[in-house]
Amino acid sequence: MSEKEIYMEVKDYVGTITINRPKKLNAFTGDNMVEMQRLLEVATHDPKVGVVVLTGTGERAFCVGGDVNWEKDSGGKSGLQDFNFTFNRQIVECPKPVIARVNGYAIGAGHHMAYFCDFTVASEHSIFGQNGPRVGSPAGGYIVAHAANVLGHKRARELWMLCRRYSAQQAYDWGLVNSVVPKEKLDEEVRKFADEALSLSPTCLRIVKRSLYDHMRPIMGKDMNEMLQEMAPSYFETGEQQEGANAFLEKRKPDFTKFR
Repeated sequence: MSEKEIYMEVKDYVGTITINRPKKLNAFTGDNMVEMQRLLEVATHDPKVGVVVLTGTGERAFCVGGDVNWEKDSGGKSGLQDFNFTFNRQIVECPKPVIARVNGYAIGAGHHMAYFCDFTVASEHSIFGQNGPRVGSPAGGYIVAHAANVLGHKRARELWMLCRRYSAQQAYDWGLVNSVVPKEKLDEEVRKFADEALSLSPTCLRIVKRSLYDHMRPIMGKDMNEMLQEMAPSYFETGEQQEGANAFLEKRKPDFTKFR
């Protein structure tokens, strides 16, 4: 296993990008995300990669989103400020199939990364859900909007506006997951999806994936920062994000009443 926090391995035409921060439940920092974006770009242009797999180290978590310590304070301000989160757009613009291998928690940004992948394969003990409004993390724009494409508006609003948790079976029933298997069968199932994709015409797959992307174009304009500028340009000065992050780190319920 690599000692790097983010790394990629290529084997039999499958490029696996791994978030290797198991003690943090594979939560990422800004630097981690920059490296993930770089590696996905490498995989996109590598002729030895036909399928990309995104995963996290260990059995506890795929990814639980941004590291709250980083989100709370990075260089004297929230790590989310001015951060250019392009990874989800990269996933759908990548011409190759991208599979989320989910083994454990897929929460917050970890969850929406999974539903932006072409396929999501999960172990039975996996848990899915969004976290943004719960911790004062202002996810917005196309990252949120695409949930309605996957789920329909009622389910997407429940997912994002109530921040509930869902079992792997519930996620499968909703259409967030393509396959649920025992954890000991997870790698076998991921490989099955990869091999099926690799057996097909790569050019035809690129055309199909781009056609589906064209369906998404109307929602792909605004990212999180653009939505913040439109709806709440002074958000990080209100203290709301700090309250959410502090409550999470202190393991207490946040008090957002003074911000209403």
